[in-house]
Amino acid sequence: MLRLLIVSIVLATTVINAGGKSRYAVIADSLTHAPLPGASIFNSNGTFIGISRQNGVVDCASAADYPLTIRYIGYHERSVTTSSNDTIFLHENTSELPEIIVEAKQKKMLHILAYEREYSTLSSYTDTVTMFREKMVDFMIPEDKKTNFKGWRYPRVLNSRSYYQFTNSDGLDSVSDRCDNHFTWSDWVGIFPTVEIPRRLTGIESGTDTVNGRYSPVEIWSRNGDRFSININVLEDTTSRKWVPNISSFFDNSKTDFERFQLHINYNNVIGKDLLPVDLTGYSFNIESRGRGRGMFRFNRHDQPFFVTTYTEVYILDQEYIPVKEAKKWAKRKFASDEIEIFEPMEAPDLQPPILALIDRVNGIDTDRIRLSFQPDHRFISRNVSKHNFNNIGYRALSILKQLTGISSYKSRKNLNRNWNDFRIRQMRRNNRKDKE
Repeated sequence: MLRLLIVSIVLATTVINAGGKSRYAVIADSLTHAPLPGASIFNSNGTFIGISRQNGVVDCASAADYPLTIRYIGYHERSVTTSSNDTIFLHENTSELPEIIVEAKQKKMLHILAYEREYSTLSSYTDTVTMFREKMVDFMIPEDKKTNFKGWRYPRVLNSRSYYQFTNSDGLDSVSDRCDNHFTWSDWVGIFPTVEIPRRLTGIESGTDTVNGRYSPVEIWSRNGDRFSININVLEDTTSRKWVPNISSFFDNSKTDFERFQLHINYNNVIGKDLLPVDLTGYSFNIESRGRGRGMFRFNRHDQPFFVTTYTEVYILDQEYIPVKEAKKWAKRKFASDEIEIFEPMEAPDLQPPILALIDRVNGIDTDRIRLSFQPDHRFISRNVSKHNFNNIGYRALSILKQLTGISSYKSRKNLNRNWNDFRIRQMRRNNRKDKE
């Protein structure tokens, strides 16, 4: 009842503040009616235009942006055709990862496989580069801090496909599968450290808690059973940088000015008083900055500023504990581009028509003519992305991936040795019977 009252107050406030000129909708949970802060908003062209405010209000869209696409990690995507909606309710989409079987002797490193979807824009006063990219990435997290091998917490790219659109001030554009400037922020946000759950949310079935900063909330926590959702405003307080330690150095860089840094994280099957990496099911983030810590050669003049916007969604596909020895072997493995297929999870929403149109334009490039005598790269001939339901019993993405790349898991090697020994014993018994006959 209290949450429903909160939504009503927010709606009334936004309509009054609009003075009859604009009606701001509120994005909310379909069951609890609680506002959903940090929901991602895409316009009719499939361009990311902003996120909902801390109270769920959508004020980043104009009438020309409709129909809108609303996304929120952990919820089903929704399309909004008109601006007449007062409240946009999203339905929860619970993702369940395959069960992890832990053997005491091998619980050393947590290997995580993930699918990453990224929308980024690099713009100056005259030119714009828009990019859509999807990746297969992995992480290696030490379970024991005393382990010498530290693995990696930031996404290591196993395979990726990129689609660029270049537009000048006259509206002329071109497309490509590559760009000389690496301008996105997606590689700087990785697996988060272990975090203690607020006391207010321990021992209860559901509820919310807010950590306030000087002017606005820093963290908004939500609990529903064993599922947790956290929305973080990284720019509001220096304490929030604990979530993104690798990017902290950019905050003190005079060449980079952050205008927005919002982070949304989902956990499932949480047991105990801490949120662990093994409980992570997905996260998304939106970063807007003036500058990128360095100049963009051949893009902007030295006296002309440029702006970067990155919106990224990361879906955890599979996890398993492996011994340190196998983790080191996995770390040294060099992957060929055709070895790793891109697996798109079932809960990832379908791409918007404008993004599919961009992919078709890039795929339509005559690579034979451009590359002349070079062998065409099949990655750019088609999107070649498969939808997979990783909740199927017996299906382990990491195990299959390791078989394809020649890196078998500890358990597979044990099974292979056992099967070979059984086969050898059967053959010996069979031979003995033949000798006696």
